[in-house]
Formats: sequence, structure tokens, C-alpha cells
Amino acid sequence: MDAADLDYRARTLSGCIPPLLVSRLPELGHDKEVEFQAGRGEWFCAREWARLLGDQGRQAQALEVLAPFIATGWWPAARTQAELLESWGRAEEAIALARPYADTGGLALEFFARLLDRYGRKDEAVMLLSAGVEDWFLASALVDVVEGAGRDEDIAALLAARIPAQHRCDAPWCCRGLDPDMAIGLLAAIRERQDRVDEAIALLNTRQTTSVNARDQLADLLARHDRIEELRVYAASEYHGHAAQRLAEVLEERGDVEGAIAVYQQPGDSPARQCHGAVQLAQLLARHGRGDEAIRMLADSPGGAEDWIVDMLCTLYADHGRARDGLAYLDALKARRDGEEEWDFFRMRLRLMADCGLLDEPIEQARAHPESGASYAAWTVSDLLAERGRTEEAVAVLEPHAPANASSLAGHLIDLGRVKDAVALLQQRQSEPVTPVWTGTFSTEPPF
Repeated sequence: MDAADLDYRARTLSGCIPPLLVSRLPELGHDKEVEFQAGRGEWFCAREWARLLGDQGRQAQALEVLAPFIATGWWPAARTQAELLESWGRAEEAIALARPYADTGGLALEFFARLLDRYGRKDEAVMLLSAGVEDWFLASALVDVVEGAGRDEDIAALLAARIPAQHRCDAPWCCRGLDPDMAIGLLAAIRERQDRVDEAIALLNTRQTTSVNARDQLADLLARHDRIEELRVYAASEYHGHAAQRLAEVLEERGDVEGAIAVYQQPGDSPARQCHGAVQLAQLLARHGRGDEAIRMLADSPGGAEDWIVDMLCTLYADHGRARDGLAYLDALKARRDGEEEWDFFRMRLRLMADCGLLDEPIEQARAHPESGASYAAWTVSDLLAERGRTEEAVAVLEPHAPANASSLAGHLIDLGRVKDAVALLQQRQSEPVTPVWTGTFSTEPPF
């Protein structure tokens, strides 16, 4: 067993049984297969089997399952064992196990520091994280850990030093690790925690990048502190539409549905904002029993031919028992495109036809589609068959595309009780040589 190979397989889900399928095996009564594959070096099976043994009070046996993986020095295995030990009330053993890995920095250090903090060793955790403040995830952990330790100003000074007065990143990876915008966000979190909300707002207004993972920290802060009028002003100018989304969420939470609707109906400068806002408005209307209104709004949307708009519209048609109307909409869209229908739209047609009680006809149409030979097309058709209880046919559709759709095919085989076939299929995907295991620390050497 080799740490680099384990790491490659776990990150790429190549040549192994992926966690989603592993979790299904015990549910279907195949515990023995999980145990057997764990003994053969299948990491996700070993992790699941160790968890199941721990739940049964067989802690020593659980640790034996993980021992060969721990022996490779691979951090994810050590982390799994540390988490199990902590869940069993054996925190000191978890700390002792994780300590040597923390010396490598990165994700192992973050885990170790948070573990120390949970068990009353805050000062040691702060000291370790302070030394690694150049990494954004360590800096984020530091801001969390330092809460209540009386060290906010010390950490604020560290973060302020990472915010150049005249510089903002204008390209990805301009500043490696903790870039100025990330430092601003963390410093603002400290100021908010200190009830210095105006300072936090002023800081956040200096960011160049305002949204991370479709959330805007300034919008969330204004919402938390009931500064709705300021949020309304910000939402009117924020380009991505995430502040408008937060404003609508707050108004909906307060029962002001009409106010939330009005937010999404305001004009926006960004095409992305306009299209996503249309979908969010449709979802809002549907949540409040106004599905027909949502359908009309999307059907008349200026961006109505965009795939996310069409997908949402077809979902609404299906959810409201109007599958035939959905098909008529797709027919009109197809006519506007000179009779051509790309697979993304045809996929929606298949589901609407199935909702109309048709299945054989859409399957035949799918086989005649210009993209029918693609692996993604086979995936869609097989799922449609499986959902209607025709799993054997689903398998037959996917088998010619096994390398690209191995996980889906294996899932159908497991449903049919053909577990050995499913496992053999997944394990035949060979991993590739890979060098060194990523620890969570970013390289400063090219190529990036």
C-alpha cells in the first residue's frame, strides 16, 4: 500500500469504489463485501467499515482496519482515525496521533489546531496557526480559534499587515495564499465580532472581489445587523446580484413576499444577474404557491433560451402537472433554432415525455439524436430507464460506455444485486503514477 497511490485514487475516485456507492452497500445488506474490500486496500470501504465497527462498540477492531493505511503515513487516514477517536471520547489519543502530521503544515495543521482548541489548548492552537497565517485556510482557522482568547487585536495586526495600501490583485494567483481581499474579509469578521460594525463595513467596501461561492460577506453582515436600507442601496449597485439575493431572502424570512419579488424585478446591469435573478424569482414564486405565475414569467424572460432558464422552466412544468405544456415550449424553442435541439434541451424533453406516460418513444428518439453516441447521452437514458424500474435495460445502455460512466453503471449493477460485477468494473480503472501527496500547502514553484 502506497500513500501517493492512495491519495490519487481518493482524489480522482479512479480505480476504487467511490464513497457514494460504498455507503449504499450496507444499506442493501452487503456489509461483508465492505469488510472484504476494506481488507484488500479499498480506502473508502475501510473508512466505512471502521465507522460501522465503532458504532457497534468494536473500537479495537476498527483501529485494526485503519492500521495498514495509517502505516503509509497518509494524512487522510490519520485524520479519519483521529476523528473516530475523538467521537469515542478519546481526545488525548486523537491529539497524539495528529501531532506529528501538523509539522507538515497545511490541512493537517488546521485540523490539529482546531482539535487542540476544542479541548482547552487554545494558546497552543493560536501559536501554531499564527506562524502559518500566509495560508488563507490557516488564517481563517486562526480567526475562529482566537475568539474569546483576548487576542483579537494581535491577530488583527497580523491580517492588516497582509493588506497592501496600494495593491489589489488583478489576476488569479497574483498573491499566493492569503490575498488582500481574503485578509480584508477576515479582519472585517474580527471587527464585527468586536461590535465595530461600521469599521467592518468600511473594510469590506475596499474589496475588489466581493463574492465568494455566490455569497457576499458585506450583504450577509448588513442582513445580520438589520441594516436593511443600507443593504437595499448596496443591492442596487452590486454587479453579481448576490446582495440582491440576500435582500430578497431577508424580506421573505420576514413574510414580505411582495417586497422580495420586487427586489428580483429590479433591473440589473449584469446578464448573469438578470438570468439568475429570473430563476431565483421563479423559485420564490413557486415556494409560495404561485407556480403558474413563475412559469409565465420564465417563458417570457428575455434570456428564455438560456439553458438554466429552460431547465428551471421545464422543472416547473413537470412539478405542476403541465408536462405537455413544457413539451410545447420546447417545440417552439426548437422551431426557432431551425429544427435543431442540442442534447441539454433534448434531455429535458425526455423527462417531460416520461411524465406524460411515454417512455419507449423518447428512448427511440434518444437513439436517433445526433449526440446519441456520447457517454453523457447514454447516462441520461439509463437513468430514465432505471427510474422507471427498467434497470436491466439501463445497464445495457451504459455498458458500451463503461469507462466514462463506470460509477453510474456500477450503481445499477448493485441495484440488481450484481455486487461483484460492480466492484470489478470500478477496480479495473487503473490509477496513474503520481507524485507527491498534496498536504494543503500551495507550491511556490512553477508550473502553478
